[in-house]
Amino acid sequence: MTATTSAAPVTAQSALRATMRRRTRRSVVVTGALATTAAALFVLTMMVGSYGLGAVEVVASVLHLRDDPSVDFIVRDLRLPTASTAMAVGLALGASGTIFQQLLRNPLASPDFIGITSGAGLTAVSGIVLLQVGGLAVSGLALGGAVLAALLMYVLAWRDGVSGYRFILIGIGVTVFFDGLIGYLLTRAQLFEARQAVRWLTGSIGQASAAELGLLLVALVVLLPAALLLQRQLRALELGDDTARALGSRTELSRAGLLATAVVLVALAVSVAGPILFVALVAGPVADRLLGPAAGSVLAAALAGAALLLTADLVALHVLPAPLPTGVVTGAVGAPYLLWLLATTNRRGAGG
Repeated sequence: MTATTSAAPVTAQSALRATMRRRTRRSVVVTGALATTAAALFVLTMMVGSYGLGAVEVVASVLHLRDDPSVDFIVRDLRLPTASTAMAVGLALGASGTIFQQLLRNPLASPDFIGITSGAGLTAVSGIVLLQVGGLAVSGLALGGAVLAALLMYVLAWRDGVSGYRFILIGIGVTVFFDGLIGYLLTRAQLFEARQAVRWLTGSIGQASAAELGLLLVALVVLLPAALLLQRQLRALELGDDTARALGSRTELSRAGLLATAVVLVALAVSVAGPILFVALVAGPVADRLLGPAAGSVLAAALAGAALLLTADLVALHVLPAPLPTGVVTGAVGAPYLLWLLATTNRRGAGG
């Protein structure tokens, strides 16, 4: 009897270790596959165009392995900035989107719909229409608007802590309010400013300057590792505040740190490329579907976001009859996904 009793915990521990090993192995394989896919799309983006190049030529030029002035001009000066912007913006949107979804415990909790992107859009359009500014000034205004919108929602949602459901509802209300103000500004604008504002609001990869891209890349180097370090706290908060406290997590401090990381990532992405919709919404669920039981990886979601945005940019520039802003493609693909998500979420009763 004693031998049977003692054997049971050993068997359970062995099964748990085997399950953890399988999940870890699947996570490594999926993350590696997503990284390989994103890297391949990054190279492919620089291969296609009016002057086609081979993969070897592109890689050699990017890594400075070969000196060919004509190829170097096409790759480094013309195509590398666009490809780098798509990669960086995709990484930022994918990581921030999954942090919001896990932190607020709702698949609809994307920065596209809870006021942050609209806050950036309002300040950017205000700068274009009222101040007649452009370039880096518009990006700075968008960055400030996104951060201020996030702070406003955090303050409005605070009731002895921040509830995910309340945060989302307030975010939707703030989005509607900001979008109304954006519409009003567009009706007051001159034709040139209105066109410039609408183009920015559509979202386009090719409009970033070197300074804007450099700032986003520096932020990714700092904030992506920070998000990975906070991932343990994120998974604890997914279980609920009481459970997280029982596990030793300082819930409000952890939540504030995670929100700040996600907000800065999405704010910088929007300031660089404009409000490219649905990438932040879709990247996390795509990564989770591939990861299976090992779902919830911020790195996998970031890589999925990069792969999605690089694909959308390729389609927008080279597949359609005429080149279009990247945001048009992500909107066309993301809108049906949103409708499907709303329908399935309501059927499961997980809407709140």
